[in-house]
Amino acid sequence: MKNKNSFNLLSVFLIALIFVAFISCKKDTKKSASKSIASIERSTEEVLYRPNFHFTPKANWMNDPNGMFYLNGKYHLYFQYYPEGNVWGPMHWGHAISEDMITWQEQQIALYPDELGLIFSGSAVVDKNNTSGFGKDGITPIVAIYTYHNMDGEKAGELNFQTQAIAYSLDEGMTWTKYDKNPVISNPGIKDFRDPKVIWDANSSKWIMALAAADKIMFYSSTNLKDWNLESEFGQEFGQHNGMWECPDLFPIKIEGTDKTKWVLIVSINPAAPNGGSGTQYFIGDFDGTKFTLDTNFKTQLEKQKAVWLDYGRDNYAGVTWSNIPEQDGRKLFIGWMSNWEYARDVPTETWRSAMTIPRELKLKKSENNYLLVSNPVSELSKYVSKIIIKDTLHVNRQKTIISKNEVDLSRISLQLEIKNLNESKYTFLFHNKFGDSLSFGLDNIEKKYFVNRQKSGKVAFSDKFSNTISKANRMNSSSTLNVQVLMDKTSIEVFYNDGETVMTEIFFPNQPFETLSVITSDEKLIIEHLKIEELKSN
Repeated sequence: MKNKNSFNLLSVFLIALIFVAFISCKKDTKKSASKSIASIERSTEEVLYRPNFHFTPKANWMNDPNGMFYLNGKYHLYFQYYPEGNVWGPMHWGHAISEDMITWQEQQIALYPDELGLIFSGSAVVDKNNTSGFGKDGITPIVAIYTYHNMDGEKAGELNFQTQAIAYSLDEGMTWTKYDKNPVISNPGIKDFRDPKVIWDANSSKWIMALAAADKIMFYSSTNLKDWNLESEFGQEFGQHNGMWECPDLFPIKIEGTDKTKWVLIVSINPAAPNGGSGTQYFIGDFDGTKFTLDTNFKTQLEKQKAVWLDYGRDNYAGVTWSNIPEQDGRKLFIGWMSNWEYARDVPTETWRSAMTIPRELKLKKSENNYLLVSNPVSELSKYVSKIIIKDTLHVNRQKTIISKNEVDLSRISLQLEIKNLNESKYTFLFHNKFGDSLSFGLDNIEKKYFVNRQKSGKVAFSDKFSNTISKANRMNSSSTLNVQVLMDKTSIEVFYNDGETVMTEIFFPNQPFETLSVITSDEKLIIEHLKIEELKSN
């Protein structure tokens, strides 16, 4: 028979084991519950916020589009990417491929940081004549031109921590080899010296690079993509300058309806956009292979307006055009990063951060003495239409419901409408749901301004800069007709006023999808002449 002390010790030991098992079970239950909650949140985020027809990375952080080119039926989109988290970090080049710019297949990471620095923004060209000498056995090389950003140099307070480098691909952009003599352009002592955009100029038989340098653009030329010469500088006396210039793009384009060609220079700036934070301005002029010169009429426009903007919304930044678009296509195709540096790191998505705009076709129009770079969604989007609703001659007596979720999915539509006989009233189109979320756009014909208002669009408290203002843009004509196309895709609205003459792009985060589209106005005689709503397929 065991003694009493042994029995007590055994009892204590057994009780302790049971207690430990209970605590462990409780902890496991908590862990399991936490994992379940996180899984539900990710699932909800995917359903509520992941766009249907805009590119987003599968996971983690994305910003500027980079290195875009077309080849053999495929559009290539590279992008600033941090694969280890959902906020900005050491930059890589991510990669995606599409046959129509709408449905994208994400690929393996294209460029990784190395001992020379992080991989910042840049461009890519198809070197058809093998000017670089990188081509082998008849294979046409793709050459990427990008900025190295040396973090150690920046932390040490040096000025020359950004340089320009190249890499080449012999398998149509799938894998890359960095040039062994990088950098190809050293830094002349400019703190912000980056984002090379390269084109082939047939007139001068040279590669031309537009490079952002603080608040100006520096133009370089090369015959082989390896050796570069500084040709000229532009911009310190023109445009908006209360911020840093970034992501330039220089290209020729014909004026609509004529055989005359002008050159467009796109320049992003952060901050100092028209409605706050990040935005993209542009300049119209001529380029002689060495120097960009403003068109006289456009110079007069700048004297009146200070700057001319590609998009007056708050969420279209760092956009550039695709290279190597076939001549038989002939379009200038553009895409931008659909966010703003004022709050991009704080938006309420956790799995991934940010999307690209819808790809757009750019056209140059001249009205009297004014130039307009207009943009509209690419025609490829039309093949995704799954349902069409047309309503003609809608009479609106101050307020009217236009359409509800019972008719179409309002989170993935293209809306086109036309109003004639406008008067001095405000015309507000309102997306809303029963939770009190609302998003509006329209025309204030009293102030002569277009607007987008996301102040009550759902989750807005994540940043005090997200909904602190209503975005506005001056109405540039006095026409009695208003044409509008709107793209809605879960968390973004892109509004194209008067055939893309004024564009406004904004993101938002509703608590639940919008259920109704209404119009509100003081115009008692308002008639919507033509309304077309297209529901778009989910990718």
